[in-house]
Amino acid sequence: MNYKPYLLCLLLASFCIKMNDVQAQKKTNNSSEMTSKLIQPPYLKAGDTVAIVAPSGILKNNEDEVQKGITLLKSWGLHAVVGEHVFNQADHFAGTDDERCEDLQNAMDDPKISAIWCARGGYGTVRILDKLDYTKFKKHPKWVIGYSDITALHNQLHIEGFQSLHAMMCVSLTKDLNDIKQTVETFKSDIFGNVENYNLKGSEFNRVGESSGALVGGNLTLLHTMLGSKTSIDTSGKILFIEEIGEYKYHIDRMLQSMKRAGYFDNLNGLIVGNMSRMRKNTTLWGTSVEQLILDALSEYDFPIAFNMPAGHEKDNRALVLGRKVDLKVTKESSSVNFER
Repeated sequence: MNYKPYLLCLLLASFCIKMNDVQAQKKTNNSSEMTSKLIQPPYLKAGDTVAIVAPSGILKNNEDEVQKGITLLKSWGLHAVVGEHVFNQADHFAGTDDERCEDLQNAMDDPKISAIWCARGGYGTVRILDKLDYTKFKKHPKWVIGYSDITALHNQLHIEGFQSLHAMMCVSLTKDLNDIKQTVETFKSDIFGNVENYNLKGSEFNRVGESSGALVGGNLTLLHTMLGSKTSIDTSGKILFIEEIGEYKYHIDRMLQSMKRAGYFDNLNGLIVGNMSRMRKNTTLWGTSVEQLILDALSEYDFPIAFNMPAGHEKDNRALVLGRKVDLKVTKESSSVNFER
């Protein structure tokens, strides 16, 4: 009798069982990651200390804004300390990479510091990410606050397992705080533990639906910059927030196409689109709105998309807790973003 066909069948059956086990394990791992909660740093209380640091661009001529930031924190009963190198200059940056890293590392390591507030964005945070040590931070976690270029740090914190706060920075402060009333109020509410939910105005471009997941994201350029690195977040089962400033529409499309090809949106649960500010005009016009551009780029997916989130590079820049689970409900008439309590 020729046993080869039977042996072949047994081998094929064994292979199929193993592949099923692998797929089941992958599903288990993905499910575990989607449901795991990131560590929430302690909320602030009167008497706590906030460190002001500058991990990115130069703060030349921004001394007044930093002083306004100190004054604002004091009005809330908080103490403020300013990093030693905050007003240094090294070409484009607020000090050398080592100086900026030293200020941030000192704040991360100091158990007396309850929050780290970034003075401004610009560019530079990515240059110091790999120099940071989270050993002491993990023993005494604290809120890291900022937006724009600070997205790189938010991504890293997410991977390390911590929530962080996408919110205003010192350079956001204006002479009249009434101009940025909601920006300041939501920042204060979130760091003191009264996390804000949002009801967004509707949009004809909204993609209707409901979903939930941990909120991740920030500036689109920075998210795109992280692709292929250990600081690129896994968006599986999550809600992604994006915002941008000063880009051509074809740049927006190019980034979305690159991220799509990298599988960034494959298992995404939802998208919240913030401010797309000061869009630049190319000599060859794109032909549609940036909202339609986003819908077209993501047309093969079925997750809900909510436009009109007032967060990003505008005066109205509402605070968002990154890493916290949110429930997202989207209709054409309105959208709601509700954070887990």
